[in-house]
Amino acid sequence: MDIKLINIGFGNIVSANRVVAIVSPESAPIKRVISDARDRGQLIDATYGRRTRAVIIADSGHIILSAIQPETVANRFIISKDLPGSED
Repeated sequence: MDIKLINIGFGNIVSANRVVAIVSPESAPIKRVISDARDRGQLIDATYGRRTRAVIIADSGHIILSAIQPETVANRFIISKDLPGSED
C-alpha cells in the first residue's frame, strides 16, 4: 500500500488513504461534528488562525480544519492519484 500525502495548506499534510470526506464548514451538522471532535480531543486545527474553509474527516474519527477551499483539497487529492507511479 502506497502512502499518498495531500498538502492541506501552510505546509500541513494528511494521508490521502485516511481521508473519508472533504466538506464545507457552513452547515449546522458539520459545525456539530467539529464541536463534538473538539470535546473528544480529536480536532486538528491546521488553519493557522485563518478562516476555516474545508473540513477533512479521517477514518480514525479525527476532524481536520483547513484554510483552503474543499475544491482545492479535492483537486490535490485527484492530481496525486494521477501522478506516474501511483497505480494501485
